[in-house]
Amino acid sequence: MTVRIFDFLTQQRPATPCLVVDLDVVESNYRELERLLPLARIYYAVKANPAPEILACLARLGAYFDAASAGEVDLCLAAGAMPERISFGNTIKKQRDIAYAYERGVRLFAFDSDAELDKLAEAAPGAGVFCRILMDCDGADWPLSRKFGCTPTMAAALMLRARERGLDPCGLSFHIGSQQTSSKPWDVAVRAVARLSKRLSADGLDLRMINLGGGFPAPYRQAAPTSIADHAAAMMTAMTRHFGNDLPEMVIEPGRVLAGNAGVIQAEVVLISRKSYTDRKRWVYLDIGKFGGLAETMDESIKYPIQTGRDGGDVGPVILAGPTCDSADILYEKAHYLMPLDLQVGDKVEILSAGAYTSSYASVGFNGFGPLKTYCI
Repeated sequence: MTVRIFDFLTQQRPATPCLVVDLDVVESNYRELERLLPLARIYYAVKANPAPEILACLARLGAYFDAASAGEVDLCLAAGAMPERISFGNTIKKQRDIAYAYERGVRLFAFDSDAELDKLAEAAPGAGVFCRILMDCDGADWPLSRKFGCTPTMAAALMLRARERGLDPCGLSFHIGSQQTSSKPWDVAVRAVARLSKRLSADGLDLRMINLGGGFPAPYRQAAPTSIADHAAAMMTAMTRHFGNDLPEMVIEPGRVLAGNAGVIQAEVVLISRKSYTDRKRWVYLDIGKFGGLAETMDESIKYPIQTGRDGGDVGPVILAGPTCDSADILYEKAHYLMPLDLQVGDKVEILSAGAYTSSYASVGFNGFGPLKTYCI
């Protein structure tokens, strides 16, 4: 909770639930990542939070952008990003969306299959393409495992085929999982792409770029055991160990680490109840839940810090849930959250470090609840 966000909530008293993002924090996070990894191009993962104000702020700072759809490409361009600074990083694209992005000037695309390669060759002739390889996501609170990527053997064949189809197979990519709590996967992943790079070089294909994805953690209920500085150091150590002095261009795709701690969700307590008169745990229902932007509470994976105006007194265990008529809309039942015993219906609560993967996850009208309103200050 920054002073700017506190003042906004106190003075403006916006209707809840709402997300308030401090753009100064976004800028500070970007500059820190730039300082820690000066050799890397920073492609902001737009899906983390596509607010136009965030995109404009990062475009002004010289950021690049990782877009997952034609809609996100449009958002980046509208925010002032040049098309050559946009990567269409989703490996699952409609051919007409590839063609649309290409027409708008985008020249860098991800792929991981023969069928996607065929679409790119047809709709984006001569474009730069990079192949994503499968990667183990051990240590990640929000894994990104088997849906994306292919085996190194398949990636090698695809890259050679991309060259045959007239594309520019410029690099490889991987992702070690979102909210990665360990720095160890960097060495495993970089070693794999370095071996594949050498294999391709033997076939006459020299890669210029390695996309190391994201994974940098944001601070949640508990601080990540590995700091951003530690992650950056582990990444650079792995790159120099496996590539030596002949480093390829490095690309990273941070999202959570840039926007996460920049945002606070203010919500309201709708109901406090118990399931029996002897039940020790209270059920606390908020006016925001899984379908309103807190999708990452699925399996209680991301544990947000939560504060109230009554903090400081006696507390008791609670189960936290959202407002919808859906039994899946339970946020935390096993994570042992404690809240003030004098908490009342109508009280406001603040969900901290909620700037990433909240507003972009919110439904547009499930159960008639509107999308999460975002204010950027």
